[in-house]
Amino acid sequence: MAVGVFAAGSMASAASVSATEYPLQIRNCGTVLQFDSAPDRVVSLGQSTTEILYSLGLADKVKGTSVWFGPVMDEFKDVNATVPRLADNDPGFETVVAQKPQLVATQYQWHVGPKGIVGTTEQFSELSIPVYTAPADCVGKDNTGGGDGVRHDDFTMNLIYQEITDLAQIFNVEDRGEALIAKLHAREARSLEQVKASGHDNVSAVFWFSSAEIKSDPYVAGKNGAAGYIAGKLGVTNIIDSPEEWPTVGWETIARANPDIIVIGKMGRRRFPADDWQVKMDFLKTDPVTSQMKAVKNGNIVVMDAQSMDPTIRLIEGIETLAEAVERLSASN
Repeated sequence: MAVGVFAAGSMASAASVSATEYPLQIRNCGTVLQFDSAPDRVVSLGQSTTEILYSLGLADKVKGTSVWFGPVMDEFKDVNATVPRLADNDPGFETVVAQKPQLVATQYQWHVGPKGIVGTTEQFSELSIPVYTAPADCVGKDNTGGGDGVRHDDFTMNLIYQEITDLAQIFNVEDRGEALIAKLHAREARSLEQVKASGHDNVSAVFWFSSAEIKSDPYVAGKNGAAGYIAGKLGVTNIIDSPEEWPTVGWETIARANPDIIVIGKMGRRRFPADDWQVKMDFLKTDPVTSQMKAVKNGNIVVMDAQSMDPTIRLIEGIETLAEAVERLSASN
């Protein structure tokens, strides 16, 4: 399989057809990737990208995974057990290359990008290994300042659909991609109807991902990110107005806004004590400031898989979780 990486603008993304026609050129994050045939070997860096590949029935093409935030989706437990895990977090460049990938699919540019900690796109290009980056991490987003980046344009689920479409094209399984997107669209629509049927409006929320220290300012969802999309999709107001992906905001500021619902992230990662959702819950109920918030007093604290409030395929589960919370809130008031 011959593979090339071309400058952006040399050709637009290939038109959607029932079967992929090669050579295929895909525009992705400032480059155009060319494939003369479907890759037989792919290494995935990022749980969401891995789960998209599994959802497309491509597990047999995945020769290594890394960057895991929690257990794999239940339906993929068996197949995931057969795929080598190169690292729970960040694999080395040599480890990735040793798998002889014909494609590296990465969820975040800070793993593979201009200054990637696993490797740079230039390093992989020198070995004729194309790098596909999840559009959610580069379209309308600036990652040059470090951290989680700043979104200049609002995130939408269309970025996840674009990743599904692109990978389905690359691997010549476009019918599977269309079926997966249709399924996710239907789930979104059901959640929206659920909220509309509840008759409840003017609901506000805050999304707490984690904190460097349990008593320090929490990392909460900014307005332009995935959690902001979840809220906006369901007509819920995210009280945080920052364009940063996960800014730190003081609890006094959050308490003054006094949201109806507090969403706390649940994850397998334990980089910080507050990664544990039970630690978050205990803090909310015992801290002198947070314990007085109406969401805490009324029991409107929602536990959500952290990946469901991030730009991943699991975001659909986040929409469903918040829709159920709004429905319960409506029933209790």
